[in-house]
Amino acid sequence: MATDLATPFDRSERQIWRGSADAYARSFAHLCAHLAPDLLDAVLADGDRTPRLLDVGTGTGTVALGAHERGADVVACDADPGMVAAAVASAGVGGAPRLPGVVAALPALPFADGSFDAVTAGFVLNHVGRPRAAATELARVVRPGGRVAATIWAAPPAAGQTLVGRALAAAGIERPASFPALDRDDDFPRTVDGLAEVLRGAGLVDVVVEERRWEHRVDADTWWAGPASGVATTGKTLTSAAPEAQASARAHFERLADELRADDGLLALPHVALLGYGQRLHG
Repeated sequence: MATDLATPFDRSERQIWRGSADAYARSFAHLCAHLAPDLLDAVLADGDRTPRLLDVGTGTGTVALGAHERGADVVACDADPGMVAAAVASAGVGGAPRLPGVVAALPALPFADGSFDAVTAGFVLNHVGRPRAAATELARVVRPGGRVAATIWAAPPAAGQTLVGRALAAAGIERPASFPALDRDDDFPRTVDGLAEVLRGAGLVDVVVEERRWEHRVDADTWWAGPASGVATTGKTLTSAAPEAQASARAHFERLADELRADDGLLALPHVALLGYGQRLHG
């Protein structure tokens, strides 16, 4: 059994995300799915013969299912049991799961060294208490010569990423003191160079980190529904506030959203993320 190396930040994140799978699938999962093809392109070479791939922090399984559809032998892994169940269910055909799911958390995965040909981690290093240790664990479970790819949200964030947070701030809603921040000694710059340093420190070579910018198009009600259902830290911050404060935040959200509304009425939300990948050293 893997050792639990959770920090207070990790435990808080697990509590925040518990029970959020359905609401996440209806909201932010569509945003995170944008870079799923990029993750898979970074680790799966054309002509690979049924590579064994581990998707860490699988969420509701977008990357895992995409890897399966490309012919990989996939294991979907997440710290939240509800996410794992959703990922496995999403891959089912006639009710039969097509990929195994494992409940496990970074930085202690229950797999032997070099168990996989490729490892993906979509927007996971943003949610762990010890990102460097987590990256080292991703590298540990991939075979020598295998590839690891990860995405994170970049800093500074784009206007679409901050929309809900700005609405909460305008309504006077602050992050609860009970939500611990990441320890400064464990943090790293959410920049191209910062992510590259983390991946190289994990033992990966031929590291490449690229910035990705895009506009996520979504209707305002759907975008608000995620945090209003308590998804992620922003959602738990919103739902912990008094009803009148939540109503005020929604009014500010509508006002601020008008600045990002396209001609067709949908929101065009700018986002910026980083895609990093590298290879585990041979030998």
